[in-house]
Amino acid sequence: MDGARETGAVTAARAGIAGATTGAALELRGVTKMFGALAAISDVTMTVRPGERRAVLGSNGAGKTTLFNCVTGDFLPTSGTIRLFGEDVSAFPAHERIRRGLRRTYQISLLFTGLSVADNVYLACRGVSRGRFSLLRPRKGDPLLTRSLELVEAVHLTPHRDQLVSELSYGQQRQLEIALALAGAPRFILFDEPAAGLSPTERRELVAILTGLPSHMGFVIIEHDMDVALRVAESVTMMHNGRVFKEGTPAEIENDAEVQELYLGGGHHG
Repeated sequence: MDGARETGAVTAARAGIAGATTGAALELRGVTKMFGALAAISDVTMTVRPGERRAVLGSNGAGKTTLFNCVTGDFLPTSGTIRLFGEDVSAFPAHERIRRGLRRTYQISLLFTGLSVADNVYLACRGVSRGRFSLLRPRKGDPLLTRSLELVEAVHLTPHRDQLVSELSYGQQRQLEIALALAGAPRFILFDEPAAGLSPTERRELVAILTGLPSHMGFVIIEHDMDVALRVAESVTMMHNGRVFKEGTPAEIENDAEVQELYLGGGHHG
């Protein structure tokens, strides 16, 4: 290959890599997960852009959490491909996906209840840092300490930063879990029913936190509370019986007659 052709090939290759990286934050193609003869999800195809906020909705048993488990690596898909910022991660274990900027919250909070709010967030920041195996105590001015306090503030828990997690309300514990998911500058987050069990006041706090996340940070949220989901998302995917049923904007989904019949009892008014 002569120099001109080689330069052109290299340029094209780099353009292709850049296009794959910037074209989609999360790309699913034909993702299926079988448990024996049962298809929990079947032929799911979805593309989420960098910075996009997507809600995945559906009744219980629609396959939403199984879909999350496949994206995060808790389950490996039976077939299909999962790409994260252009890279095929379909066969990657969960920790390799975390290293590439993926984070997730769970329906049940996983926290150190005997430690303070600030200590929980610091450990999360430490856990995704290069010095995570160091036995040295953090010094004053440690950038991870600074970052952990910034995250405590981002989830509106600064007044409680020295409080034991066991003393927090349930809603405050869910806020703390979001702070843990933000540790290590994630590129993309999956929120699994963050509003479950929250009071109306706590749900308003949750909406403020999610809408206040940096604009470059995309996320997908599973949520049964339609008011929360439609307020924080710019696009919606409806699932039914393990398949994608409808996609559209919050307004389109809210006003869709089939969606209202299947999921909203004939109508929904925000």
